[in-house]
Amino acid sequence: MIDLYYWTTPNGHKITIFLEEAGIAYELHPVDISKGEQFRPEFLKIAPNNRIPAIVDHEPADGGPPLAMFESGAILLYLAEKTGRFLPLDLRGRSETLQWLFWQMGGLGPMAGQNHHFSQYAPEKIAYAIDRYVSETNRLYGVLNKQLDGREFISGDYSIADMAAYPWIVPHLRQKQNIDDFPNLKRWFETIGARESVRRAYAIADRINTTPVVNEGSRSVLFGQKARQ
Repeated sequence: MIDLYYWTTPNGHKITIFLEEAGIAYELHPVDISKGEQFRPEFLKIAPNNRIPAIVDHEPADGGPPLAMFESGAILLYLAEKTGRFLPLDLRGRSETLQWLFWQMGGLGPMAGQNHHFSQYAPEKIAYAIDRYVSETNRLYGVLNKQLDGREFISGDYSIADMAAYPWIVPHLRQKQNIDDFPNLKRWFETIGARESVRRAYAIADRINTTPVVNEGSRSVLFGQKARQ
C-alpha cells in the first residue's frame, strides 16, 4: 500500500498517473497547499521541502519499515524500479528515459512554473519576466517537439518521462503557447490524454479541488515563503 500526499498540481498529477497506470493500491491524502497544509509538522516529517507530492511505501522491497519519499521525479523513479514498469531495463533505453525525466525536472517544470507565476499570479505584471519565461517555455516545447519527431513517446515506449512531461503541457494555454505550432508534441499530447489511466488521474483532481483559484488569502501562503526555524 502506498500513501500518496497530493494536491492538484502538475507535479501531483505525475504520481496519480503512474499509480493508475500500474494499478498499485494507494490511499490518497489531499494536502491543500492554498490553506498551508503543506506546513503541518506531520507532513514535514515526510516532505521536508514542504512541497507535494510525497509518498510513504508501507511495503518497500527491502522488507523494512515504511519508506517516505518526496520530489516527484525521485518518486517516479522509485515506483518504476519497485514495479519494474515504465523504465527500460537496457542501458541505453534507461539512460535516455532518465535524461528526459531530469530534463522535465530541471527545465520544463521550473520554467513553465515561473511562466505561470508571472503571467497568472504575480500581483505586478512585469513584462520582462513574462516575456522571459513565455519564451523559454516556447523553446522547451520546441525541444520536446523535435524529440518526438518519428517517435510515439519521448524515449521509445511509454515511460516515466512521458508521465513527468505531460502534466506540464496540459496548461499550455495558460503558458501562452499555441500547441498547433508543435505538431509532434500535439500528437503525443493527444495520445497521452486519451489514456484511460490519465483520464482517471485527472478525474481525481476534479473531485478534490473544485475551486482551483488563487486569491489574496492563498497567495500569501503559496508565494514568498522564507526560511523558518
